[in-house]
Order: sequence, then C-alpha cells, then structure tokens
Amino acid sequence: MNIKEPFVITISREVGSGGHTISSILAQKLDVRYCDKQLLESLEKQFGLSASGIEKLKGEKKNWLADFLNRVSPMPSAKALGLDPKYSQEFRLNVTTDDIFKAEVDILKDFAQLGSCVVAGRSGFYVFRDHPNKLNVSITASLPYRIQRVMKKQNLSEESAVALIKSIDKARENYIKRYTGVSRYDSRNYDLVLSADGHTEEEMANFILSYILR
Repeated sequence: MNIKEPFVITISREVGSGGHTISSILAQKLDVRYCDKQLLESLEKQFGLSASGIEKLKGEKKNWLADFLNRVSPMPSAKALGLDPKYSQEFRLNVTTDDIFKAEVDILKDFAQLGSCVVAGRSGFYVFRDHPNKLNVSITASLPYRIQRVMKKQNLSEESAVALIKSIDKARENYIKRYTGVSRYDSRNYDLVLSADGHTEEEMANFILSYILR
C-alpha cells in the first residue's frame, strides 16, 4: 500500500479484541477519515439508509456525503441530527437487510472517494476488494482475553459475556457469508492478521503503522 496515494485500510475485528479502538487510533495517527458503525448508523437515521434513498440523494447532490460530514461530527448523535425518533423507527420498518447492505456498500465507496480512510468492520475487506491501494487487516484475540474485556467494558458476568460474544460472532459470520459468500475467519481475506493478546490498543495501532511504513 502506498500512503502517498489515496488509500483504504479496512479493519475486521472480533468483538472484545479492541479492534474498534485500534482502528480509531490508527486513523488519528495517519490523520485520515474514520468510518465505523456509529457513522453508518447516523446516516441510517438521517437518510433511512435504503438503497433507493441513497441513490436519490446522490442524484440530487453530487457531494452529499462530504456535505453531511462537514455539517456534523464523525459520530453525530440523534439529537445533533435533529431526528424525530418516532419517525425514524417507523421508517426503518420498511427497510430490509438487503437495503442496508447495498446502501452501506454505496456509502463506504463514496466515503473512500473523499480521500484516504480507515474503515472498521462493515465487510470492508469485501467492499474494497478491487481497490487499487488498500490494506485489509484482521484483529483477533483468544476467547479468554475477549471475555475479560467484554466483562470489564460492559459490566457483565462471565456467563453473560460469553453468551454475548457467541451471539455477535454468529450474527456477524452469518451476515458476511450471506452477502459476500466468504467467511470472515478466512485469513486469505486479509493482508495482515494480528492477535491482540497481551498488547494495548496503542501498541496494536503502532504495529500496523510500522507495517505500513516499512
């Protein structure tokens, strides 16, 4: 990957691995835009996030995503967006998971066109598989490590943490397999696979950075 040209770094991560924080730190170190679940959820609430709705916006305004990002913070709250929760909830009833996936792919590609960026999750390794200047990273961790982190961060019992991890792992794998036809656990999807065990998020971000700058 050439950092002198527009690039995309995708970070796939297991829940409890610290991958979300690692992605954010890396984006800050590289001084590039950061796209994660919170940003996409904000767009979902603002625009309904249906494939047809996003296409309509793109047709009306060429730089709709850039304008949105300039108006709000990277992770805007519903209050900041001036949303009516009741309307948003009712609107979402008409949006399918197919709509969401198609719209997310569209948004991610538009996001990358704004310049270099780090994308956390959202099947980024698949969405940008044909991007000419990309790095796909997977952050993993042992189950005991993940359990302890989830217990601490979400104030859960060990039993509840295990149940949550298993539930999220299964849901993410099913979702990715459905829309990409591959397993998120297949190391061939990535250029770099790292274990977070025994390392801080800062150390992990620095390792990825050193790999990029090598």
